[in-house]
Amino acid sequence: VNMNELIDLYPNEVEDLISKDIIMIDVRRPDEWSMTGVIKNSYKLTFFDMFGNHDIQSWMYEFDKLVTSKEQPFVLICAHANRTRTIGNFLIQNFGYEKVSHLYGGIALWQEEGR
Repeated sequence: VNMNELIDLYPNEVEDLISKDIIMIDVRRPDEWSMTGVIKNSYKLTFFDMFGNHDIQSWMYEFDKLVTSKEQPFVLICAHANRTRTIGNFLIQNFGYEKVSHLYGGIALWQEEGR
């Protein structure tokens, strides 16, 4: 496995990680969090606002507090895995993070499976 590719984790795999101290970062907006709730123990760190704008410097500042090394594994979470695919690949290509995963299918699939 090339660790420098974004890893797809299915909902059951993410569920297994909840108890394992793996940092999970929900990049959705506050309105989305309140609509669906968030996965237990995940950190809320909005990337794009409702207009698609983002502030990479302030986001990375907060992100760096959670993910403290390039080798540390973490999981990104959004609604349908579109934002996390973009953000995950961005972190790999521009910052060299090595163990970047995301919730495949997003919160939508997570809910569909009744988790």
